Amino acid sequence: MTKEMKRPISNITQDSIKPLLSNAVEFYTNKNREAHKCIQERDEYINYLESKLSNAKPQQALPVVPECVAEFVSGDENEFSKADRIAYLLQSVQGDSYYLTKELPGDGMITVDEGQELYNWAICQHHETILKLWNGYTVEKQLFYIALPKVYGLSDSTFVSKAESGIISEFTKGKDYALKLTEQQIKSIDERYWQFAVPVEVEK
Repeated sequence: MTKEMKRPISNITQDSIKPLLSNAVEFYTNKNREAHKCIQERDEYINYLESKLSNAKPQQALPVVPECVAEFVSGDENEFSKADRIAYLLQSVQGDSYYLTKELPGDGMITVDEGQELYNWAICQHHETILKLWNGYTVEKQLFYIALPKVYGLSDSTFVSKAESGIISEFTKGKDYALKLTEQQIKSIDERYWQFAVPVEVEK
């Protein structure tokens, strides 16, 4: 005997389901609207960052200086200010050696040798390089002489003793008056001189 199966009676009608469908549609519509807004805000922020980066000025590299210059510029402010120290170096760029080689050693602020070394460095620089020292610098401790090849039967090497505005103008047979330069300074004169660079031995 086959038992007849009856379909369960449901109280769900088209009118009763409409509010549920409407709520579901509204829910997903709101979520899509929020997602679209987030994407739009993200894109606007990306455009803002790209605009800032494209308009940003590249950071200028700090000048590379020998240790003696770094010690001089960062010296005791109670003796004389950083601005004064930079001003003395600027005077030397113009060829005025009085302050570094006479006045400051005479007042006991620096030694004669220190003053001469500072002057030898400063006279090879441009005003812009000296002014940049106010914002900082990178210390290059290793210094070099430029020892030119022996020529015309000379027994001693010839060292560069003076260079102004990127041009070598004087030479010496010994190291006492030879310029002590960084790698950057030598290459700024002429990269071909780098092959004649001789490291300055550190006095112990």
